Amino acid sequence: MTTRSLLLILSLTIFVYTAAAQTKPSKPRARDLGIPFDGTPAALNAITDVAGVEVGQVTLISGDGKLAPGKGPVRTGVTAVLTRGRNSTDQVFGAWFTLNGNGEMTGTTWVEESGFIEGPIMITNTHSVGTVRDAVIAWQMKKQGKTFQPWSLPIVAETWDGFLNDINGFHVKPEHVSQALDQAASGPVAEGNVGGGTGMVVHQFKGGIGTSSRKFEIDAASYTVGVLVQANYGSRIGLMIAGVPVGREITDLMPKEGTADTGSIIVVVAIDAPLLPHQLKRVVKRAALGIARNGGIGGNSSGDIFIAFSTANPDAGKETKLATLKMMPNDRINPVFAATVQATEEAIINAMVAAETMTGLNGNTVYAIPHDRLKEVLRKYNRLK
Repeated sequence: MTTRSLLLILSLTIFVYTAAAQTKPSKPRARDLGIPFDGTPAALNAITDVAGVEVGQVTLISGDGKLAPGKGPVRTGVTAVLTRGRNSTDQVFGAWFTLNGNGEMTGTTWVEESGFIEGPIMITNTHSVGTVRDAVIAWQMKKQGKTFQPWSLPIVAETWDGFLNDINGFHVKPEHVSQALDQAASGPVAEGNVGGGTGMVVHQFKGGIGTSSRKFEIDAASYTVGVLVQANYGSRIGLMIAGVPVGREITDLMPKEGTADTGSIIVVVAIDAPLLPHQLKRVVKRAALGIARNGGIGGNSSGDIFIAFSTANPDAGKETKLATLKMMPNDRINPVFAATVQATEEAIINAMVAAETMTGLNGNTVYAIPHDRLKEVLRKYNRLK
């Protein structure tokens, strides 16, 4: 085969996609840099610290140079969060909240009405929501033999990756959705430029997927809150890390174009404490406070949408029997609020720390936050561990 023939074959390969491995991330995380956070993380410091929760991701990266609609460059993907694992059809109590609604999360009307989440929670780019939604239904029918009801209203959320990705090329396909769901697993979660977060930007640094957890006790019982974010929001000047005005200290390494705070953030909160839907509604609102700690303001063009669920009370959604439920007293719920705020704050910074500089369509480049300079800034303010 001639060199020219080989190059031709390679040029015809439009997609190169990999599933984000559910093995221990080799990249440093925020705590590895000495960034101090409140609260105590569970073993993995990830949403999968909540027993039964699984995460699967497919990352799509291919092509360089000038935008060729439908061909690339491609910098996108899909992330799946399964509330009780991919082999379970047991519903969970859930609730959702929007801080600013310039975004989409399908299925939330029924969550609001019923108090239940049925099936996986998916995150992708803005223009792939429909594909992912339909693919989830097909996957449920194929793998599980049925949907939860005679109908299905999948939960699919999005953030916009059009600065780096050929978003109008519809590169996320049904097979990528199935792959993310089939490969979902417990254990460590890959962060940064992976899954639905592949092409995302946060505080004008490279962003993406991040996760964190907190463990706490209430009346001698131990519980865990886990958070996963797809971070794609915020201005540089507003960026705060561990109370330090990092955005005012690191003012270079800016994207060459694009206005500040035009993105979005999706937050998924998993809890093993016995909370009912009205209590989860109270909890999910607290994700906004974690974002605010890092300098997010819920800007006009930002889609800040959050969803929370409790893995307690199994079989509560069964149709064949009267449910017997446990509920945490409202007077004991403050530790859940605090854990949600803390884990959301750290998950966002984990996304930033894990992310790597990426160049996408038309040569647009988003830079990773420089770890050495970040540590210097934290040291300047006596906030480095």
